[in-house]
Amino acid sequence: MNPALKTSASGMIAQQKMIDVIANNLANVNTTGFKRSRAAFEDVLYETLQGESLVNYQSNDTMAPIQVGKGVRIANVLRYHHQGTLQQTERPFDLAIEGEGFFQVQRPDGSNAYTRDGSFSISNNGALVTSSGYLVSPGVTIPPDAVGVTVSSNGIIAIRSGDPGATPVEIGRFELARFANPTGLETLGENLYRETVASGQPITGQPMEQGFGRVVQGALESSNVEIVVEMTDMIAAQRAYEINAKAIRATDDMMRATSDLVR
Repeated sequence: MNPALKTSASGMIAQQKMIDVIANNLANVNTTGFKRSRAAFEDVLYETLQGESLVNYQSNDTMAPIQVGKGVRIANVLRYHHQGTLQQTERPFDLAIEGEGFFQVQRPDGSNAYTRDGSFSISNNGALVTSSGYLVSPGVTIPPDAVGVTVSSNGIIAIRSGDPGATPVEIGRFELARFANPTGLETLGENLYRETVASGQPITGQPMEQGFGRVVQGALESSNVEIVVEMTDMIAAQRAYEINAKAIRATDDMMRATSDLVR
């Protein structure tokens, strides 16, 4: 096969992957706590047609090697963990993190996961759970006679009993986690992440301490996807896809012309 066909095909495949990433970003534009991704590319091996050559023996001047590239491939899909806009909901179990940190979640197999989606609720036993029913760590149980639940900026959870004049009683406190490289977290779906070797081990701490963000009750963090940026990237990817397709068409025309000469 003509090398130009393979090179242009790799370009089309790369731009299709970029479109796939952009489509996922746009699909999750209203997903709570979603972080946008961007595809990164790298060039592949080069064919060396001629190595370095000496052009002046007296001064040892040399010319760079002559190399022809063989296309492109996807290097990574980078996730941007910058802050999304906070939207007020006034729901007591909707919590958002303003700043660094993730809520910790216990999965059914006992492993830990991490999320920025604070749309919590209580189970039939009064336990604080995610929208998928996973237990929020550390486990907090809301008594059935509680008439009000407040969560302070530093993560302290307090309740009031049935008596309107009762003093709020602390029943627990959120512990957040952060990572040296949050981009290295593995996405599990359901707005959950899992630690990897690339992300490093979680660093836990209390909200508003040791660089952790503050907890905002009655609010949710919206997606950080910017539709205008995604649409611009989509147009650029589409144009790059089209130009690679034209390169394939041009190569095919040249091969056809060469074949006609032989005839």
